[in-house]
Parts: sequence; C-alpha cells; structure tokens
Amino acid sequence: MPTKRSIYAVSGLLTGATVWGVLWYPFRLLDGMGVNGIASTLIVFAIALTIGLIAYRHALREINPGASRLIWIGLAAGWTNLAYVVAVIHGEVVRVMLLFYLAPLWTVFFARYFLGERLNKVAFAVMALALSGALVMLWRPEFGKPWPKSSAEWIAISAGIAFALTNVLTRQAAQFSVQLKALTVWCGVALVALLWALIEPPQWHNVTQLEAAGFGWLILVGLTIFIATAAMQYGLTHTPANRAIVILLFELVVVAVSSYYLAQETLSLQEWIGGAMIVAASVFSGMMDKERAAS
Repeated sequence: MPTKRSIYAVSGLLTGATVWGVLWYPFRLLDGMGVNGIASTLIVFAIALTIGLIAYRHALREINPGASRLIWIGLAAGWTNLAYVVAVIHGEVVRVMLLFYLAPLWTVFFARYFLGERLNKVAFAVMALALSGALVMLWRPEFGKPWPKSSAEWIAISAGIAFALTNVLTRQAAQFSVQLKALTVWCGVALVALLWALIEPPQWHNVTQLEAAGFGWLILVGLTIFIATAAMQYGLTHTPANRAIVILLFELVVVAVSSYYLAQETLSLQEWIGGAMIVAASVFSGMMDKERAAS
C-alpha cells in the first residue's frame, strides 16, 4: 500500500516532469527576444537561488566537510539543465527529449558504480533496448550510420548522461535535506551558466532592453523552477533511481502534446519506432528495483 511519503515523492516527480515538459516554450520565446539560452538560464536560476536562500536558509547549517559531494550534484545538475535549455531552443523538442531519455542506459552504469547495484538480466535488456532505439531513431540513410542531426542533439545526449548522474548522486546523498540539495542544484546551474557565459558572452544589452513581458517571463520561469526543483528533489530523494526515470517519462507526453500545438513539430515513423523503444527501455528499467527486492 502506498505510503504518504511515496505519494508525495511521485507527485513531486510528476510536477517536475510537467513543468520541464512545457518550459522549453518560454525559453524559446526569450531566445526570440534576444536573450539566448545561456543568459536566460543564468537569470532564471539566479532568481530561483535567491528565493531558495531566503526560504531555505536554515538548510545551510547542514554544510560540513562531508557535504563536498554536493559539489558534484551541483555540477551535474548544472550541465543537465543548461544543456537541456540550449538543446530545446535549437533542436526539435521531441527528438531532443527522446535522446535525453536515454538516461536509463547511463543510469545502469552510474547505479552500479555509485550505489553498488548489480547488473542483472533486466539491466542488460534495458541497455540493449535503449541502444537499439537510439540506433533506429538516429539512423541517417545518407551517412549509412546512426548520427544526430545537429549539435543540439549531441547536447541533449550529454544532458541525459548528466541527468542520470544527478539522479544517482541525489539518491546516494540521502543524508542531506531536500532543501539543501535543491539549493545545490540552483547554485550549480547558475555557476555552470556563468562559466559558459564567460567563455561565450551573451548579448547582455538585449536583456536590459527587454519589454515588461520579457522581464515577466524571466520572473515567472524563475519562480516556476524554484517550485519544480524542490518537488523534483523530494521525489528523487525518496524514489529509487530507475523507478524515478519511469515516472519522469510523463514529461515525454507533455512535450509531445505541447510541441505539436505550440511549435507544430511532428515525428516520422522511424523516429516514433526508435522513440518507443527508448521509452520501453525506461519502463523496463523500473523493473530492476522489483527484481532486486525479490532476490
């Protein structure tokens, strides 16, 4: 029978999945206003971090020498979120998200290394199915081999790897509060975005010239990310890594619907088949926890 904590955890993951399934749209709007993905990510996560430091300031008391592992969560989450924003702005949203959701493949390896989880027959099936789905979806007849269409898709794959790492590290750091881990995520994303901005400076004057609607979008997205990250961290903390991936697949449903109505994007039959295989791999990955519990 589901416990209250498990219900809250699933609700947190579904909240995060829904939010990130539609956030690509305001980021594209901001990009159209001249505020690129690097600048918008830095600003909205700085807003979320500021709110978090006020709301969760008590969590800072948990910081001690053993909290150094939070640095890795912050950096992994930083690349996950920044890469996601850049990829959905410049790529086809559904393809980007399907490549992002190769995460179960990477989760198998990270869970083995960081959590000591054994590779069983389900794990090998997940790996084979996820790879097969990627090969089908990415197959390019003109090249005679599977290959992403654009740099955005390469970035999406890297975001999925970082997301799998974030997922596993968050589960491993169960001794820290959800609030401190949420602060870690916001700080990590802002830091990674800042570093990228130093390497490839955005056109900051476009931010200062934004109209009221543009500033409104930045503030709204920042507030939304504050809520979604807190909910997601609670869910990831109290849900096994592979099961969390399955629940987060709801994001694909939200993305498919929102991209169709907001951007008129559709997939070819080949892409649907490959995508279905990737989704199936994510579903099967949830069985890994049941098999371990039975053994």
